[in-house]
Amino acid sequence: MGAGKTTVGKRLAETRGLEFIDSDTEIEERTGVDIPLIFEKEGESGFRKRERLVIADLTQRSGIVLATGGGAVLDADSRQWLSARGFVVYLHASVDQQQHRTSRNDNRPLLQNVPDRREVLQRLFEDRDPLYREIADLVISTDGRNARQLAREIEDHIDRPATAV
Repeated sequence: MGAGKTTVGKRLAETRGLEFIDSDTEIEERTGVDIPLIFEKEGESGFRKRERLVIADLTQRSGIVLATGGGAVLDADSRQWLSARGFVVYLHASVDQQQHRTSRNDNRPLLQNVPDRREVLQRLFEDRDPLYREIADLVISTDGRNARQLAREIEDHIDRPATAV
């Protein structure tokens, strides 16, 4: 959360001439309601079921850059589909950076009405970081870096010829 997935994803898609898709936006378009309302009406488990279906569909497409919601890696099937069907980049942001980037946005259901946002972000980070690392083809730290720099680093890695071991 707050790592820059959408911003970096859009930049990368633009420079590579690919379609950019944000799984959260796709869920909103398919349901006709925003993510906070889904959380309110169906809870996190209802949202995760919808997210799983969308990721199953989107990972079958080619020629796209896909930004998933931060919790998409919680589902084992989603992790498997992402890993098997694409090149996975984990944009690693420290909890400090996440707190800074999410402080201006109240549209994050897991951070609404919580007494200590930092504590929630820390718990989420501890739960999700190993899962991201499990499927990542590339891990990049986003702290103190802009979308242009990050997209360029991803492109450099993608364009680098594979080396035989």
